[in-house]
Amino acid sequence: MVNPSYNGLSEFMSYLAACENGDTNGLPSLTDLSHELGISVAGLREQLEVARALGLVEVRPRTGTRRLTYSFAPAVRQSLAYAIALDRGHFIQFADMRKHIELAYWHEAVSLLTGEDQAELQVLMRQAWDKLNGSPIQIPHDEHRKLHIIIFRRLGNPFVTGILEAYWDAYKAVGLDVYTDYNYLKEVWQFHQQMVDAIAAGDFEAGFTALREHTDLIYHRPA
Repeated sequence: MVNPSYNGLSEFMSYLAACENGDTNGLPSLTDLSHELGISVAGLREQLEVARALGLVEVRPRTGTRRLTYSFAPAVRQSLAYAIALDRGHFIQFADMRKHIELAYWHEAVSLLTGEDQAELQVLMRQAWDKLNGSPIQIPHDEHRKLHIIIFRRLGNPFVTGILEAYWDAYKAVGLDVYTDYNYLKEVWQFHQQMVDAIAAGDFEAGFTALREHTDLIYHRPA
């Protein structure tokens, strides 16, 4: 029997955290795990469902159960969705937290970006402007999400990444990815251009200023 190693974790999650090859060879059957962990199959199923909801494991009919690379996003995504269902004002509070996180990590994040990252940001900028200047006009929502994720991904911090991913899912869920005002969209992407150009020039402080002004725009977004 495997004893829980971490306070607050279920038997299955403790096992999962200590399993060395669960993400490559898969996990034993529920019957085998039930014997090993000393809990009933029914109880193990409940713990497995919690782990699956948190994005810790993947369960497939033929291949069985395997551990996934840790991501903070699924847990945040579900909690945030519930909070917004209770009160849509919770999204603005979450957006404010996201703003402060991006500002706090900006200088560290951009100093880690590679030449390939910068080239990818420039490609996103061209795609976004093509959409905004096209006929018909398209909203570059995917480019918006990817741009912010790329800037902060080299931190290697799953909690920062998870919060940003959950934010963009919620951004779309509350309808902020729909057309609002062309001048507003152009202003948003002008700030993005300033950020990307500043990164390329190594002027991280100018990029920080553009980010701060850009993230404040959500509070002035046309209804």
